[in-house]
Amino acid sequence: MLPRRPSALFRSRWAALLWAAGVLWTAVSVAGVGKAPTHAVPAENATDATGQPIDNEDLALLRNVIGG
Repeated sequence: MLPRRPSALFRSRWAALLWAAGVLWTAVSVAGVGKAPTHAVPAENATDATGQPIDNEDLALLRNVIGG
């Protein structure tokens, strides 16, 4: 992301501004913008990959393990 000679980038204010805009554009493209999704309540008869039913206790435990 940095040019070969970083000192040359900041000799011009416009070049530095365009470089910074590119960095921000990349950050928004990767991370996105907006609110984080809320935690959904499981649907009736929802199952996991093994076929076992999912309940709110399982989701709370998973949320605590992940740290969210």
